[in-house]
Amino acid sequence: MFRFLILIIILFFLYNSWQTFEKHLGNNELSKGLDYIDSLKNNPEVKSTINSLYLEIQDSLKQVEKQFIQSQQSPQQKELRKEEEIKLGKPSKQVFSVFNVELGNQKKDIVKSLGPAERSSLNEYGTKWYAYHDHYHNFFMVMYDETNKAAGLYTNEDIISSSNGIKLGSSKKEVRAQLGEPLSRIQKGLVYYQVQGNEDYDVFLVDNTYTTIFYDKHEGNTVTALLLISKDLESKKMGIYTEANQALKEGFEYQLFDLTNASRVNYGLPVLTWDQHVRDTARKHSKDMAVNEYFDHTNLQGKSPFDRMKEDHILFHLAGENLAYGQFSSIFAHEGLMNSLGHRENILRKDYEFLGVGVAFNQESQPYYTENFYAK
Repeated sequence: MFRFLILIIILFFLYNSWQTFEKHLGNNELSKGLDYIDSLKNNPEVKSTINSLYLEIQDSLKQVEKQFIQSQQSPQQKELRKEEEIKLGKPSKQVFSVFNVELGNQKKDIVKSLGPAERSSLNEYGTKWYAYHDHYHNFFMVMYDETNKAAGLYTNEDIISSSNGIKLGSSKKEVRAQLGEPLSRIQKGLVYYQVQGNEDYDVFLVDNTYTTIFYDKHEGNTVTALLLISKDLESKKMGIYTEANQALKEGFEYQLFDLTNASRVNYGLPVLTWDQHVRDTARKHSKDMAVNEYFDHTNLQGKSPFDRMKEDHILFHLAGENLAYGQFSSIFAHEGLMNSLGHRENILRKDYEFLGVGVAFNQESQPYYTENFYAK
């Protein structure tokens, strides 16, 4: 806002002083000056500065508009708005609830309370994640079992309630004090799968529920997301990776897109628009990495993400790419990206406008994730 005011003052000064400049400058000097000004129009640094100022002006105007609308509301309207805010109660049957939804709740009751989901997409359990949100505010996902009961929950927003006080922002020390030592392995049939020692998350078995607590190491290792999967549902999933298919590929793509937007909204950033064109670019790179067994932003032909986007006739003045490999779901991929500084900066860069996500699987059904961000 300060830079915007300075710019207005400079423009006002130039407007009022232009006739004085013309009197004191000769035609030749004036012509040189105008040529110099004209050359600035094509200077990338000048363009970037103007774009930044334009975005700041937009943000400032939006804030002014928001404040004006709020100032025009009557006391009754303000009170009604306050009453409409969600009231989170402690879970009645489980240790955790998300937006007042607990594992075991009937789908019909959840739909009656929240309305239809914004999106449903296949996940690694052979069922679907149903995403509920209001323009990515209060974002969470529910998974239902064959009896239409909630068997999985996920959120990365401050809509978690618990019977032990754990919530978004709790420290890792507080979590372990309440839930004990995290699991080191998970049993599936006669096979034990090692839970990789990872500073980014802990897995606990709480009330027959596999409870994964994700931490944000850039925010002091505090709770940043919660994933609940019923033990019965987890036991039915054989192996770590699910056999690849087209529906699962699309499910992972849309889930990673939604998770990215939910994180942006958490930080007060604008929502990105899904872009089918750049999704195709991202898919091709994921497939290339999966088939040729490499993992890099630069492909085997030496082409960068920007080269690949230009080849696909995508016009941009700003672009970036995130890659992830081996995580068995988009949730784990996203949480890992948020704990990697460069990838996190892409996710939270306010200037981006569009996002396409492309997923491909190798012969072992291990997924490769590519996110392509850009702005026109």
